[in-house]
Amino acid sequence: MVVVGSPRAGGDPRQRADGGGLPAARSYAVLFVFGWLRDTLALVVSWGGAAGGGKGGGTGGGKGYAPLVSDFENFYIRNLYGRIEDCFNRPIASAPGRHIDVCVREWRGHGEARGLQRTGGTVRALNLSSYNYLGFAAQDAYCTPRCLDALRRYGWSTSSPSKEAGQTQLHAEAEELVAEYMGQEAAMIFGMGFATNTATLPVLCGRGDLIVSDALNHKSIVAGAKLAGAKVKVFKHNDPRHLEKVLRLAIAEGQPRKNRPWRKIYIVVEGIYSMEGDIAPLREIVALKKKYKAYLYLDEAHSVGAMGATGRGLCEHFGVDPRDVDILMGTFTKSFGSCGGYIASTREVIQFLKKESPSTNYATSMAPPAVAQVIASLQVVMGRDGSQRGQEKIRQLKDNSNYFRKKLKAMGLEVLGDEDSPIMPIMIYHPNKLPAVGRQTLEQGVAVVVVGFPATPLLLARARICISACHTREDLDHALEVLKDVDRKAMLSSARAA
Repeated sequence: MVVVGSPRAGGDPRQRADGGGLPAARSYAVLFVFGWLRDTLALVVSWGGAAGGGKGGGTGGGKGYAPLVSDFENFYIRNLYGRIEDCFNRPIASAPGRHIDVCVREWRGHGEARGLQRTGGTVRALNLSSYNYLGFAAQDAYCTPRCLDALRRYGWSTSSPSKEAGQTQLHAEAEELVAEYMGQEAAMIFGMGFATNTATLPVLCGRGDLIVSDALNHKSIVAGAKLAGAKVKVFKHNDPRHLEKVLRLAIAEGQPRKNRPWRKIYIVVEGIYSMEGDIAPLREIVALKKKYKAYLYLDEAHSVGAMGATGRGLCEHFGVDPRDVDILMGTFTKSFGSCGGYIASTREVIQFLKKESPSTNYATSMAPPAVAQVIASLQVVMGRDGSQRGQEKIRQLKDNSNYFRKKLKAMGLEVLGDEDSPIMPIMIYHPNKLPAVGRQTLEQGVAVVVVGFPATPLLLARARICISACHTREDLDHALEVLKDVDRKAMLSSARAA
């Protein structure tokens, strides 16, 4: 499946009142008015047929039941999202490597039965949409044979949690390799990246604890913080000054109603933010963590493998001692071409997590072939395959990312994110331009993700570029030509002057 700014890099669009915000708001206003008229006419004509029967209709709530979906979400899906659904959740029929085969879909049926259906055809496209940072997502001469060998030896699944019979020799080897690579004493692996956060934060935190979370942290962190039952305070995105203000006030006030000191305080941030492409100011955050005696939880899902001279993430990128970060979290789905995630920390913390984590006790452990992929890709990155391919991949990723970002900015596009980051959101703003970008790029053989509400705020729609080490300079130049043509037709660069 093709999965559908930084203040230091040209300004944060969330703080802007100019640019594309006001024209986009007017465009949405027009769409909302016509959507309201459409629903009103349908209600009058069929008395609830097409519009779903009034308030809450069409959201799953029958007579006497609360609606499953809010009125606004239902309205948005029917009148806005439903019109451009072909731009999202595009299925593919190949490995998400340098190129992908995107399945062709067309609208079929009438009325409520109308929907997108596959035609059986595919479109071969340059892949600028997958988190394939180091190019391990497709077949690899070193990794693939080792995955097949693990499949023959261990099968598709352990069919058991790791605490029971799901811990094989491969799992132990992977955990040791991850701990060594991340510069920590020990590590544990999880079968699902999202569950790594949601299963870990509730074990580390609870009532009487405080989680201080970045405003743009991933949904998995938000869900884990809610499940923990700890008090959550939010600080402005990548703003150490506001983080310190929140910490000082929280420590001075103590726990709500009781005014007792917090048992523990966790600062939770990400390495690279997937919708912004910018990097957390780790040095400043570590300094605040030490100053206020807090713990630091760093989600490196997008930065491990992509940042640092040897791909070891943000600590290496900023020259920070990994031991100054109490919990290092990451996933294997982006840079390493596998699935699942990991937690790296002290030996005592990992032993505690293995004992208490629901992932260890209840969830099936990571599939052996996927574990073999993790081991093999780490060996390549660490140079233990007997070659320099790993270092070449890391250098190529950085060169590709900085080259592409520089060219996009030279075109006049509003590009978010920081130097060296392989994620490059291009601001679109306007609801009518979002489907134009998604459709026109695919028509010209380039697969680009377009992102709108609810994944982003309503007025901050964007296209998100993901660069890979497997892209050649010719690939990038071709993509730039396509984006230049799309910019000419959709006038993306005009948003900055609008």
